[in-house]
Amino acid sequence: MKIPFIDLHAQYMSIQSEVDDVVKSVLSQASYIGGHYVRHFEALFAEQLQIHHCIGVGNGTDALYTILSALDLPAGAEVITPAMSWISSAETITQAGARVVFCDVDPDTYILDPQRVAEKITDRTAAVVAVHLYGQAAPMMALAALCRERKLYLIEDCAQAHFTQEGGQYAGTWGDAAAFSFYPTKNLGAYGDAGCIVTRHEALAERMRRLANHGARVKDDHLFEGFNSRLDTLQAAILSVKLTHLHGWNTRRAAIAELYKSLLQGVEKIVLPAVRSDTIHTYHIYAIRARRRDALKQYLEANGILTVIHYPVALPNLPAYSYLGHRPEDFPVSSGLQEEVLSLPIYPELTDEQVRYVSKNILEFYAKQGV
Repeated sequence: MKIPFIDLHAQYMSIQSEVDDVVKSVLSQASYIGGHYVRHFEALFAEQLQIHHCIGVGNGTDALYTILSALDLPAGAEVITPAMSWISSAETITQAGARVVFCDVDPDTYILDPQRVAEKITDRTAAVVAVHLYGQAAPMMALAALCRERKLYLIEDCAQAHFTQEGGQYAGTWGDAAAFSFYPTKNLGAYGDAGCIVTRHEALAERMRRLANHGARVKDDHLFEGFNSRLDTLQAAILSVKLTHLHGWNTRRAAIAELYKSLLQGVEKIVLPAVRSDTIHTYHIYAIRARRRDALKQYLEANGILTVIHYPVALPNLPAYSYLGHRPEDFPVSSGLQEEVLSLPIYPELTDEQVRYVSKNILEFYAKQGV
């Protein structure tokens, strides 16, 4: 049996007529920048998230950069972000003129621990970038209270958390602003790069919309210098179609996660994903911690199962951040995770039979290895 890590073609086939119709509509109108479909998606996404403003941008990284730029942080201000994440969570801090401060993550959930964040705050700290890693809700209630108390901006990286919840409130609606990615492999993915920003604050939304459009709301209306990062019309139209299916797809992801749990629970050599209480995990990634991870990955691939490592190097351990002078032991949890995490296939089109095949091969690997 061959099981890809993700099967975007199968997803397309399940909604082919809807996607083809909307693509033909965009092409027939020959309107490729802005317009009805962008406005429609922005309004629809904001409505479903129960938030006031949505600004479409070119990708999730641009979304983070736009937020950080719009906040106009003092030069050299410190911004705290988790040591275990994709590099966008950190590089955009530097690009916006601030200094990245890494914080180790919780050993059970792999996300920011408010106590660890509090220990990182100095008189130069200006903001916290919280990442809802793998679809797990970061502790936003606690982080929001901490940031209010210390007068810090709170930014949410929701690239992997489309409709993740804590306490019945959606990820992306807790902080000052939030960034979403619609990279093709995301729970809500475009057919190319795409992203958006959401916020409750009207003045901030206005500034971010201008920043991402050369400082203008309409052509030649440049109040200040900006840059060019727009959600293109074709991607917005496709995202509007896929958004109508997203809740069902998330439900299926959760069912797959439960099946993995029932089949793999009790295996001493692996640790299954924990889920924080009073949250809804949307399982963008199903990452286990595995003893002899690399050998397991090779064994699964030999049996037709593709897996991915998210992430093979914790951010402070990357060459890009060697100038900070960190050592792996400065971030013991994140440095340990980089040696153990393995992401198993999880996508709505994955069948129960395929999940059982993946699980069977994991069990067989450890039975054969005797480790």
